[in-house]
Amino acid sequence: MWKSFFLWIVCLLSASVASDARMAIAEHPSAGAEKPAELKAGFAERDITPEIGMETPGGYGKTYCRVIHDPCKVRAAVLDDGKTRVALVSVDGCVIFRHVVQDAREAIQRQCGIPQHAVLIGATHSHSSGPLGDVQPGQYDHASPLVKRLAYERSACADPRYLKRVHQQIVDAVCEADKLRTPSQAGVGKGLARGLAFSRRMRMKNGQVWTHPGKGNPDILDYAGPGDPEVAVLGAWDASGKLRGCVVNFACHATTCLPGISANYIYYLEKVIRGYYGPDVIVLFFPGDAGARRKWTISAPTPIPTVIVGHRSSAAACAAEALKALLNMPTGPLVPLDARNEVLSINRRVPSPQRVQRAYEIVQQDPKQVNPTELTFATQIVLLDALLQKAWPPRLKCRRSRLGRPCSWPAPANCSASISSIRKHGARSQSHFA
Repeated sequence: MWKSFFLWIVCLLSASVASDARMAIAEHPSAGAEKPAELKAGFAERDITPEIGMETPGGYGKTYCRVIHDPCKVRAAVLDDGKTRVALVSVDGCVIFRHVVQDAREAIQRQCGIPQHAVLIGATHSHSSGPLGDVQPGQYDHASPLVKRLAYERSACADPRYLKRVHQQIVDAVCEADKLRTPSQAGVGKGLARGLAFSRRMRMKNGQVWTHPGKGNPDILDYAGPGDPEVAVLGAWDASGKLRGCVVNFACHATTCLPGISANYIYYLEKVIRGYYGPDVIVLFFPGDAGARRKWTISAPTPIPTVIVGHRSSAAACAAEALKALLNMPTGPLVPLDARNEVLSINRRVPSPQRVQRAYEIVQQDPKQVNPTELTFATQIVLLDALLQKAWPPRLKCRRSRLGRPCSWPAPANCSASISSIRKHGARSQSHFA
């Protein structure tokens, strides 16, 4: 979905992070006339667990929170080299829209002085979290009564009270992390969790590419895109050698949903890392280019494990690789820091007039008489058509931050792997950690 293009998320695309980290440390010797730059890092978290009865986005219809399995959080890291401060914010949510991010950046700049362009905010893409999306308050007020009904009565909708709460918790978490900055040693590394995440887009015998064509579909030829097994890690230790916090990236949908509200497999990932390093470690998670990648392969003949096993196995695979990276990574000041903005203009795939007309015909039928999948796609086409009437700009603003030699390139959560591949192979910097 195009709304997911406004997520700010973290993506590692490097094949040589550890070596670049050593080079970054080597470039800042302790001797010399000028005092070497010092890295300070602070971490904090806030609770954003939704209330019972609130909507739970993640599908396309209305579902509601009936039980809480584990808390949803905002986690923040602030890094400072004495000249530049950069904030990274991980939000346990399926999506986070541009207006929420912009409002939070403005408040962060007012309250603790971190420039807006240096604040990267991203959703974990948990499909079992609170009502940050999909339909935003007032988003379809311009549309026809039919479209309004589809948007506000049949689709997953953001809760204005919850949006306000998440905004405040983002600001509070960043400001606290900023206050808790202490001299730190940091490092970057990676592991490989192979055989865990697979493309959900398949090349079919008819020459088309289908998303979710059905498990074991005999018309499947192959995956339409590669998997990304890299588990990227940034760690920061205080002067006593205690791990203060870390940032973990793995490109896989958080859709192994437990019964009730949950941070999804990120909850178990955090438990594993805290089990080794202690309960005070703040674990930020970003899903990278996870739009086309999900847990388990569509074409495998073996049965899919239960949701609980799915959570724990995903977390264990990611956490094991993250722990190995943390235990083996070289550390140092990892400076200088830098943050830049970039606006990408992307051509939107616009549905044909014939397809829009057919979609309008479908959504006006009795929902009980229409195939649910066909109705879902028709509804989304009608809603997209209504947004296009507002001249919704096909632009994507990306944040990129540099930590020493490693350079960050955020990637949209639900875009194809092609953008990330361009960034990986066309960028000047060898390693990419956003």
